[in-house]
Amino acid sequence: MIFKAVLGERPYPDHGLGLREWAEIPPRQVRLDQLISTKRELALDRLLADDSTFYGDLFPHVVEWQGSLYLEDGLHRALRAALQQRTQIHARVLVLNEPPE
Repeated sequence: MIFKAVLGERPYPDHGLGLREWAEIPPRQVRLDQLISTKRELALDRLLADDSTFYGDLFPHVVEWQGSLYLEDGLHRALRAALQQRTQIHARVLVLNEPPE
């Protein structure tokens, strides 16, 4: 098993972070089997491209919400790590708290 689960949506509230705000979050190690992907589809050409992170963040974006870790961006990087027999990746993890009622 590579991921804990695969969803086709983001179950957490919109956080509104842009690339600049994500870049301020220091990366930490995350186990691949703890991640829940928010994307169901994969572009094979992007997975195999040598320069797939050239225009984006080097680290995947993960949202921690209600005790679960959701892979929001970086599916291709995470799968590439799994294909290299790695069980962990470095990712930027945003901790979202429950909105006040």
